Amino acid sequence: MTAKVKICGLTTPEGVSAAVDGGAAFLGFVFFPKSPRAIAPDAAARLAPPARAKNVKIVALAVDPTDNEIDAIVDGLAPDLIQLHGKETPARVREIVQRSGRGAIKVLPVSDASDVAAARAYDTLVEHLMFDAKPPKDAERPGGLGEPFDWTLLSGRRFTRPWLLAGGLDPWNVAAAIAASGAPLVDVSSGVERGPGLKDPALITAFLDAVRRA
Repeated sequence: MTAKVKICGLTTPEGVSAAVDGGAAFLGFVFFPKSPRAIAPDAAARLAPPARAKNVKIVALAVDPTDNEIDAIVDGLAPDLIQLHGKETPARVREIVQRSGRGAIKVLPVSDASDVAAARAYDTLVEHLMFDAKPPKDAERPGGLGEPFDWTLLSGRRFTRPWLLAGGLDPWNVAAAIAASGAPLVDVSSGVERGPGLKDPALITAFLDAVRRA
């Protein structure tokens, strides 16, 4: 079965159109000021209608969000899912789900098998788990750095809901990543950009085509 795709960090109508027209299942908008892909909830809401018209799920990415930040995202964008990309504990994830009334995607940074095992604490709390490359200790951002990890660490793993593979994926390596990991869902951001935060519609299309062929 073909893996489903999440295109993350969208900021322009052209990027949204390429993702929706190409068959992406999820669109991600980033609410983290340090990211070159950061966007305001009202701006994201103006970009979202083409996705909603085709039942593409809208995902709001946040990093250790406060209650006020969650409220602003929900009020401004009304996302289907909230992607938690910080150090949120299982208890905090539960609080955010209850407060927002939305499902969550919890991102787990991975460098070895123990990081994958840590996902079990979140498995029954969220709609999806996402496995991303662990960033360097001096990194200012927890993801979107274009770095892969050992995809075979996820081979044969089973969780409550379909999980996402992220980290350094692009149109040229995504087929190999799916084959090595068995990922049912894949996430891409920097791998379809021509510069930091600048989505390239042609690369988005190429990525979606590569997943279909995988």
